[in-house]
Amino acid sequence: MIDRRRLMLSSAGLGLMAALPAVAQTPAPAMSGADARLDAMLTRWFEENVDLSPEYATNLGLDRGERAALSGKLRQVGLADAEADRVRARARWAEIQTVSDEGLSDQAKVSLAVYRFTAEGAARAADIPYGGGIGPYVVTQRSGAYFSVPDFMANQHRLETEADAEAFISRLSAFARMLDQESERITADAALGVMLPSFLMDKTLTQLRTLRDTPAYDMAMIQALIRKTDERNLTGDWGAQAAEVVETEIKPALTRQIGVFEAQRPGATSDAGAWKLPQGDKAYALALRAFTTTDYDAGTIHDIGLEQVAAIQAEIDTTLKGMGMSEGSVGERIKALSEDPQHLWPNTDEAKVELIGSLNRQMEALEPLLPRVFNTLPGARVEIRRVPPSIELGAPGGYYQAASLDGTRPGAYYINLSNTANWPKWGLPTLTYHEAIPGHHFQITVAREAGSLPIYRRVAGNSAFNEGWALYAERVAADDLDVYAGNPLGRVGYLQSYLFRAVRLVVDTGLHHKRWSRDQAIRYMIEACGEPPESAEKEIDRYCVSIGQACSYKLGQTVIARLRAEAEARPGFDLKVFHDRVLLNGSVPLAVLEGLMRS
Repeated sequence: MIDRRRLMLSSAGLGLMAALPAVAQTPAPAMSGADARLDAMLTRWFEENVDLSPEYATNLGLDRGERAALSGKLRQVGLADAEADRVRARARWAEIQTVSDEGLSDQAKVSLAVYRFTAEGAARAADIPYGGGIGPYVVTQRSGAYFSVPDFMANQHRLETEADAEAFISRLSAFARMLDQESERITADAALGVMLPSFLMDKTLTQLRTLRDTPAYDMAMIQALIRKTDERNLTGDWGAQAAEVVETEIKPALTRQIGVFEAQRPGATSDAGAWKLPQGDKAYALALRAFTTTDYDAGTIHDIGLEQVAAIQAEIDTTLKGMGMSEGSVGERIKALSEDPQHLWPNTDEAKVELIGSLNRQMEALEPLLPRVFNTLPGARVEIRRVPPSIELGAPGGYYQAASLDGTRPGAYYINLSNTANWPKWGLPTLTYHEAIPGHHFQITVAREAGSLPIYRRVAGNSAFNEGWALYAERVAADDLDVYAGNPLGRVGYLQSYLFRAVRLVVDTGLHHKRWSRDQAIRYMIEACGEPPESAEKEIDRYCVSIGQACSYKLGQTVIARLRAEAEARPGFDLKVFHDRVLLNGSVPLAVLEGLMRS
């Protein structure tokens, strides 16, 4: 079991925890002088973050008015920019340490606690002279400009006016510059001994070449430009202009980045863990702190994972035996279910369209049930879409893109359909509850729409809270809304999802702390939870580069579930009120959440 005494905020922030109150969604009172000073500082930080990342501005819907120029730009990611980020992180940590909680309102104390944690983590990560933030690699099979910008341009860049179309063309040129800036950093990091594992360099090269070799007019972002400008009757041959930039600027930059990786490939090794990197143990410890918002070391997390795997396997074993499946290990029986053709969608384009349609209908069916367990519901809708085929090889199984603050763009949950065999029908509902409603879309949208919170709190994100909530939300669907009534296979899918996240605790720490090989981690995932081999490989490859992040899910869920159990033991428990108390303060570190819920 998790020892609650080991949950932490930071050495500077722990003193706030005893005083943290529960904060309801009420209109903000007039600010005291102390509150106003803290608010001014955190607002300034938020404004700086928006100005430094035009993509963030677009995601939030803030690239308008005085910030309209940002709609034609992308963030700067060169060596000088990375160093400026490190300098800024250290300066912010120094600045927030000068802020006392004396005289602060209850809500401001929460804000101070949240941003002390964030600032301290960023300052400590600034001592790692490579990678980006808490990640060791600038470009991987699932990150980098080539991976994110085309999708961003197709789905988030606004195209309503000719000025928006001109900004699109400008951003394409910025895309090429961004690729070259990344190439500069990839080269510099290699000189420090930081290179992608060989098997991931191969995947990254495959995806880079795929994008480069795709005809400009076949790229989803160019197709989106043509379609949207036609729909708006915007004059101009925007497709031709965009294709010209792709051919003369973006593809040469992609070729240069490919050349950087090709030059490194002979020296790359198959070592998968962070331990191989300069200051690797420190980098991993910082990543665990950032993603789990606990002070657990890797060995402790590994042991927690083993304990939870055994407990969940026992529950699944009971369920499967009740279905008449008693032969073989739990993993073997789940694998058999996963490979049974009756539970699989055909791996065809037509079936993939129908699969997406079925998930959207699932969301429509759930929405009327939500008032049973929630007082506060999201206003923005969510759409379920396919991961662009050009990045399927390295993309995770599913991911969520938040709705804009102004409501003009819905939330979107993307599912990777490179192979429908990775998604047996009995497991898909749980994934959708996790990514959409009542999971990520629900939680993130409720926070963004919580008008009583300052904007920097509404858009804050802590992985352990966000992922912990999404995993907890699977339980809400399964147990509180009883969506699997009469459907034992659906319940197996729910339990397998929890098992899968417990397995992540084991394999992430196995890779980066216990020096497991990639093959060893893949084998454990397949054996422990019956994950299809292709899916297990993608997952393990994800953990190789996004170090520590996989540990946030189960630890976050465990804390939220324990807080609920404590609340249920008190007289007058109301599940709707509990959910409001968890959600309406935005995404906070686990220690802050514990202080709020126990006050």
